[in-house]
Amino acid sequence: MILGKVDHSDCTDIMITGSISNDFTFMAKQDGILRVTSEVVLHEGHRDFSIYSLGSEAQWIITLARVVYDGHNHNMTTEVDATKEPDTGYPQVPILDFPKSNGGLKRRKRHWAMPPISVSENQRGPYPMHLVQIRSNVDKSKTIHYSITGPGADQPPNNLFTMDRETGNLYVTQKLDREEQAEYKIWAHAVAKGSSGNAEDPMEMIIKVIDQNDNRPIFNQTTYMAEVPENSPRGFDVIQVFATDADEPNNDNSDIRYGIMEQVPEEPSPDMFTINSVTGAIRVNAAKLDREMYPEYTLKVSATDQKGKYHTGIGKVIIKVTDSNDHAPVFTEASYTATVDENKVDAEVVRMLVTDGDEPRSSAWNAKFTIVDGDPGNLFTVKTGSNKQEGIITTAKGLEFEKASKHTLLVAVENEIPFATALPTSTATVVVTVRDVNDPLILQSNLKT
Repeated sequence: MILGKVDHSDCTDIMITGSISNDFTFMAKQDGILRVTSEVVLHEGHRDFSIYSLGSEAQWIITLARVVYDGHNHNMTTEVDATKEPDTGYPQVPILDFPKSNGGLKRRKRHWAMPPISVSENQRGPYPMHLVQIRSNVDKSKTIHYSITGPGADQPPNNLFTMDRETGNLYVTQKLDREEQAEYKIWAHAVAKGSSGNAEDPMEMIIKVIDQNDNRPIFNQTTYMAEVPENSPRGFDVIQVFATDADEPNNDNSDIRYGIMEQVPEEPSPDMFTINSVTGAIRVNAAKLDREMYPEYTLKVSATDQKGKYHTGIGKVIIKVTDSNDHAPVFTEASYTATVDENKVDAEVVRMLVTDGDEPRSSAWNAKFTIVDGDPGNLFTVKTGSNKQEGIITTAKGLEFEKASKHTLLVAVENEIPFATALPTSTATVVVTVRDVNDPLILQSNLKT
């Protein structure tokens, strides 16, 4: 079957792309005729095939269509104007007949439908740009006037598509934006001059806007805030970032990969955190987080489409390293001495100061004191002062000089929460001397008068 004839004066060779390219031959050096050499079987997704002339700017598009009539399927080729493409940067468009099966149409009970017309968004033109030509089967016997209706034609956005009344040429008048609208459905009409009715049944035309990678990923937050306890193990989950891309979903143009571009500070190592390139989950990568040394990190994260190869969006993650109880409170003195009058209750004995390297006023910093030895009779009590870094010992009962003139107490200090790691417990010795006080005279009831 002959598909068309091309100007082959400057063609040295040709290349055919498509999964069934072996079904075509090109006799450029003889007569420029492009022929089908064997039966072509259609499959979904294998309808369009490109032919390139090596050594020139010529390009042609061959579209195959399955035609249904008389209850049977027939594989036919679309008639194309296979002439050399003018120097516009776009391939020559096919001529589509209303009733003819070789016009790329599919017949269903007198209703004609054509395969979708694909137009890339953001094409530079020139505009108006020719998309396709439709043709009535009766145009040789009658003068046919062509028109289109529907959204994008005579409905908003009006005049985005126009059709030449005399020739049936369909044009797009300006750049298309897939993110604004991905598909247009219009109707083509053919009316014989002087007639009030249609020469053909109206034909639905679907114009699909092909996505271009014209949008960069955008994070759903400008700055992410997160917290991570110091000394967290490797693999500890910190936060998950998320970006979106306005390009076509499930397409490489919107397939995002995440990365960490910068970490400030870079101490104690520049890779303290890692990010899952697919999910955006950020985790601890090195178990060396120390709040006392580096209380905060700032990450500059990226989201790049085309699976990490094209447009990039930038985000920020601020990670605060929270305190864990990795510093034990320590007494400022190893031993204390005090003197208390005997028989006094709730008398202050001594105040003991401690220091702690954890975050002030936190549970890991607040001190808790205990008398661990030297007070079998529970004569003393210890409590934490209002500044949370001081232990105050008082008498719980009156001390008796005659029973014990000296008491040696062992006091331990810890925090309100357990230590995060194994730490030594600080202790201090308190030596309490009981001061003798003259006791009142006790009269005996059995004295003789």
